[in-house]
Amino acid sequence: MPTRYEQLLANTQPEEMILNMGPQHPSTHGVLRLELITDGEIIKEVIPHMGYLHRCFEKHAESLTYQQTIPFTDRLDYMASMNNSHAWVMGVERMMGIADQIPRRIEYTRVLVCELNRIASHLIAIGTYGIDIGAFTPFLWCFRDREHIMGMLEWASGARMLYNYIWVGGLFYDLPVGFEERCAEFINYFKPKLSELNQLLTDNQIFISRTANVGVLPLDVAISYGCSGPMLRGSGLKWDLRRIDEYSVYSELEFEVPVGKGEIGQTGDCWNRYKVRVDEIVESIHIIEQCLERLTKELKRTPDFDPRAKLPRKITPKAQDFYVRSENPKGELGFYFISDGKSEIPIRVKARGPSFNNLSVISEISRGVMIADLVAIIGSIDIVLGEVDR
Repeated sequence: MPTRYEQLLANTQPEEMILNMGPQHPSTHGVLRLELITDGEIIKEVIPHMGYLHRCFEKHAESLTYQQTIPFTDRLDYMASMNNSHAWVMGVERMMGIADQIPRRIEYTRVLVCELNRIASHLIAIGTYGIDIGAFTPFLWCFRDREHIMGMLEWASGARMLYNYIWVGGLFYDLPVGFEERCAEFINYFKPKLSELNQLLTDNQIFISRTANVGVLPLDVAISYGCSGPMLRGSGLKWDLRRIDEYSVYSELEFEVPVGKGEIGQTGDCWNRYKVRVDEIVESIHIIEQCLERLTKELKRTPDFDPRAKLPRKITPKAQDFYVRSENPKGELGFYFISDGKSEIPIRVKARGPSFNNLSVISEISRGVMIADLVAIIGSIDIVLGEVDR
């Protein structure tokens, strides 16, 4: 029985063309091939092809201990490694029944580094989105400011992008002396830079013309395809797992959940998805400021504090099936575990990467647009192929 895509290709009309975009094309953001059926400049169908970067993450996880797998989680969404390992570690700690034993300084440190990494991820999304459409300067500005975050996270973990910093039961190491002060300096530096970025790109009439009313994703379609993160919130639904599940210490922190409001264009279009990411950076800054206040006042470092004190010597969760999820910069990252209660190695691991579901909706929102608009749509999804083809 031929698939729908095979039927589409077999029924191509003489006036239609089949074009390949990628996997080397810059606008595909990695090893993704899009097969387009076009009528002149108008796209009739988009067929995504994946499989150029299969990393076998799940099979790696089924041959290593829970602690040994953390560096592999870093390589899923390698733009947000802290957030990946946070989700994995939370799942293992809950299976072990030690989640409520984690010291509060460790929990606030985890949230602090995850929110820094969220800003860094969104800066990549915004900067590369600008350059996809032809705005070169925002790309340079975003990567300039991201470099400050990369330097701080490298200072804390010893690694530039793939950190292996959040461990089951604790942290690789406590924050370096002076980290909180340097982080506060960055926040004071970054706030006016974000305002400049808004003036340059967010309110730019050329940028608005390229993104408003383009790639509109209706809310019911977003839900049907399992979209999450800015893709879902850009369509108007206030769904953020930091608020819904209130994991870690997010229940103690004040922040808003930005959603697309259709201020410019339609709710659910490319501009609204982009704007949600910009607004989330503002909220992450607010979260970081609250974490810094608590870490420097209520939860000060002490000479005898050991971030590895709660690390279990042997991780053998009781026999169970368990699913954990967290709000990554791109959406809901979930891990499904099956443990037999005897081994330090899980029987089965399944990763639910948000970019995979978000990318799957591209066919629905690209019909009838021009080829140039497809570039804007791909960039607005903010995919990373490390977790799409995991």
